[in-house]
Amino acid sequence: MTGSATIYHNPRCNTSRTALKLIEESGAVPNVIRYLDTPPTHDELRTLLADAGLEPRQAVRHRESIYKDLGLADADAETLIAAMVQHPILIERPIVVTEKGTVLARPAEKVLTVL
Repeated sequence: MTGSATIYHNPRCNTSRTALKLIEESGAVPNVIRYLDTPPTHDELRTLLADAGLEPRQAVRHRESIYKDLGLADADAETLIAAMVQHPILIERPIVVTEKGTVLARPAEKVLTVL
């Protein structure tokens, strides 16, 4: 593939690193957004999730302690999005956007569907 791919990336995450490697190996030019440092806005996150066909509950990291601390188990979609924007560690990663679509690349090989 030629072109570009935007990856919402956490360099400490093995799955995210693997997805980035697959993007690079495909020939795409990665635009790396370290979402912990530069989180998406509320509207950007809502759009990313919609484009990936995901509900907020499908893209929130349930195992993070902040998830339990904030009592998000029964939260509605808008509350989850607001929590993910305020605490980006709650955003499941990596999310990859290309001209072919948007995907939550878990497992990392799912990135191949948009490359």
